[in-house]
Amino acid sequence: MEIKKFIDKVPGGMMLIPLLLGATIHTFAPDTAEYFGSFTKGIITGAVPILGVWTFCLGASINVRATGTVVRKAGAVIGAKLLVAWMLALILGFLMQPNEMLSMPLFAGFSILAIVVAFDMTNAGLYSSLTSQYGTKEEAAAGALIGIESGPLFTMLILGSAGVASFHPAALVGVVLPFLFGFLLGNLDEKMRDFFAPAAKVMIPFFGFALGNSINFSLILETGLPGIILGVAVVMVSALFLIPADIFLAKGNGTAGIAASSTAGSAAATPMLIAQVAPQFEAVAPAATILIATCVVISAIMVPILTSIWAKKFAHKVDHFRAKKVLQVDCPEITET
Repeated sequence: MEIKKFIDKVPGGMMLIPLLLGATIHTFAPDTAEYFGSFTKGIITGAVPILGVWTFCLGASINVRATGTVVRKAGAVIGAKLLVAWMLALILGFLMQPNEMLSMPLFAGFSILAIVVAFDMTNAGLYSSLTSQYGTKEEAAAGALIGIESGPLFTMLILGSAGVASFHPAALVGVVLPFLFGFLLGNLDEKMRDFFAPAAKVMIPFFGFALGNSINFSLILETGLPGIILGVAVVMVSALFLIPADIFLAKGNGTAGIAASSTAGSAAATPMLIAQVAPQFEAVAPAATILIATCVVISAIMVPILTSIWAKKFAHKVDHFRAKKVLQVDCPEITET
């Protein structure tokens, strides 16, 4: 049986399929963890420790000696993505309460938490794959640094700085410590980085399964269409900011910008984690999780298509325009003739 081959064909499959399996168990056999106990209970209810290990391994995979070009490209993408999420948090903070959800049919389940999380994390694996195909090697290498924004830390900083929520300083430190220790260890010893880095991918289906065990399928039925709407909005709005950021800040041709306009699969774990340190989000976290899971799938479908279209029809025009401007500066007599 080619199980992995099938999972890989599903957008965000390594996260979403275990999540749906966990949701199935929680919906039809909610007492499974208590019944079996022991290690089975640990896997079913262990989203937080599993994600902690994943964060450590992610930190260990980042090489501090990345080139300046790679850092600039990653910084432009991360900065623009976080800016969009922060502006949305600021605006929505005036219109909604943290524990409030919209009830309109097309936007059922929308909350500040769901929208901010959907916007502030990029699917680094998808980004690296697309830029490897349509971009440059420096843009593809930036995917490792873009993965830094995955996890609840940046979401907590955005919500806190926008005045939507307040977090105890120790909670913020606790979120970032595993990443920092992993980063330190991976850069002190290259062999340790080689050892821990592959484990980051291995952890994904485990915390997807544990996360799914906190979700009831009734929420999926309620948030299906709104999740699709959120996914389309994330891609289109993000692209409007990320393409100019890539062109003007990272000196790219826009391809990397649109390739980063997705939602990370790990984003689906964030609402529940945020709710654990900020109880005001507990009421909206389950619906936010499903909305974001749908958003992951939709953005994973749209972004490759749009990236391909941009790379084939518009990227060369940006490159030509930039080359022409450089030629005008360096050799004005050539462009005049």
